[in-house]
Amino acid sequence: MTAAKAAPEPVTYREALRQAMREAMAADERVFLMGEDVGRYGGAFGVSFGLLDEFGPDRVRDTPLSESAFVGAGIGAAIAGLRPIVEVMTVNFSLLALDQILNNAATMLHMSGGQVAVPLVIRMTTGAGRQLAAQHSHSLEGWYAHVPGIRVLAPATLADARHMLAPALADPDPVVIFEHGSLYNVSGTLPPGAGPVDLDSAALRRPGTDVSLITHGGSLGKCLEAADRLSADGVDAEVVDLRTLRPLDDATVVGSVRRTHRAVVVDEGWRTGGLSAEVAARITEQGFYDLDAPVERVCAAEVPVPYARQLEAAALPQVDGIVAAARRAVG
Repeated sequence: MTAAKAAPEPVTYREALRQAMREAMAADERVFLMGEDVGRYGGAFGVSFGLLDEFGPDRVRDTPLSESAFVGAGIGAAIAGLRPIVEVMTVNFSLLALDQILNNAATMLHMSGGQVAVPLVIRMTTGAGRQLAAQHSHSLEGWYAHVPGIRVLAPATLADARHMLAPALADPDPVVIFEHGSLYNVSGTLPPGAGPVDLDSAALRRPGTDVSLITHGGSLGKCLEAADRLSADGVDAEVVDLRTLRPLDDATVVGSVRRTHRAVVVDEGWRTGGLSAEVAARITEQGFYDLDAPVERVCAAEVPVPYARQLEAAALPQVDGIVAAARRAVG
């Protein structure tokens, strides 16, 4: 008799990220992890727990509390031929290293005439919803998506968390990966046989015919829930997960709008000058005559993210707001 095939073990989002790093470090001795508390403590969000014991202090390196210094060290290591994974605790703290990321990592290949590549991966936590107040809770992915010379990723699913790292490490350009803090405890099973993610493509998470909900990262679950609620009212919503914020996959986004003729862009970042504005502009530029209604946007309130739970919830995109925007678009 053939033994019954064991069901896949459930994993959390943080465990999927850890599996990806473990696999990368086991496969290539050039890969190492560095950042604040990534070693003995196991990472501020527990992502690297246990890796120090497996790979030792040369490849799992705790750094001083200086983002500019250790991101700069990662850039130098990448130029010298290593494959660093640099963890920045939160996106707010990454602003202390913005000079290194923008003026060095993103520009080096261009300014050297193609002679010096920077194959660096920078991971950081983004997003709110956990009562960590303004200095730990903003969503600044749109700032990084503005910068030529880097690739910007936002894994929203377990599979993307598990399989985006390998192609990111293989990319000759610097890659910034945004992990939404609300996702670390999300649990599920990884699809069997999944491989590296195509970093150039958005993902259609739910097909629909009436309105396109376009989002990324921590807002994907809210858009899927909104689509379920809309379905109960007879509105068939399509959900597009951008996944890669630079370069944006215009073809998938505009293709969805051409099917549904209406769009709602959901972004936890601020509305003014944000990623939602860029997506809406591209839809208008490339699919204006396919639209049957103005593009709707659901974004964070134009305030620093509050600490108080009820105020924080009020400042962020929520399912009710997404449903309302979709209903306005459908009319």
